[in-house]
Amino acid sequence: MVHSMDRLARNLDDLRALFQALTRKGVRVELVKESLEFTGETPPWPTSCSPSWAPSLNSSAPLSGNTSGKALCWRNSAAPKGRKETLTPERAAELAQRAGSGVPKAVLARDYGISRETVYPYLRHAKQE
Repeated sequence: MVHSMDRLARNLDDLRALFQALTRKGVRVELVKESLEFTGETPPWPTSCSPSWAPSLNSSAPLSGNTSGKALCWRNSAAPKGRKETLTPERAAELAQRAGSGVPKAVLARDYGISRETVYPYLRHAKQE
């Protein structure tokens, strides 16, 4: 028993192969989210097509979850951008200048509304420029 198909495999080809291997050994596979059960008596779906309940994806694309957004970015020739910077370049330069003059990192973090751990990447970036 598995919550959903994306917990078993990352794409439809892998999922199909896993279902075939498990059901061949007599294992019953139940997908709770999709309300499906496979016992091996009939194939989960024809080998020439994808099931109607499966996402309409290319067979090597991720099934769902966090990686699907990244796959869409790469497919559209754009690298995933990551998290947006918290501080503007001007505020980051100000933070680096204050750190250089001896202001403690904890004080900087509090003043700029960021965590102390976030201060360090800004300081590393300022040193590289």
